[in-house]
Amino acid sequence: MLLNKPLTSPITTHNLIVSGFHALSDPIRISVIELLRQRELCVCDLCDALEINQSKLSFHLKTLKEASLVNSRQEGRWIYYSLNISQFQVLETYLAEFRLNSGLLSPRSCGE
Repeated sequence: MLLNKPLTSPITTHNLIVSGFHALSDPIRISVIELLRQRELCVCDLCDALEINQSKLSFHLKTLKEASLVNSRQEGRWIYYSLNISQFQVLETYLAEFRLNSGLLSPRSCGE
């Protein structure tokens, strides 16, 4: 198992890790994450801050939601987005295991 404390099945955890890093691979989505670090925002505020149209933003928000990196809630006709910190913790734990295990692996020769 990749994580010390499995939140879901290994396959689901693997998919969340893959989709999480994929979602973080785009500059617009990183900008969305940076804005949401400060506070919850509605789509119109995100569009204004990023200077992009709602259609383009919706595509990126969908990717972030599918990766479980953001939460959404509807209030009236507005949808508000916030960070899903627990998913960032899954990614952080995954990366931390590389650091923790890096000293345990000894070099080996090809063919061993």
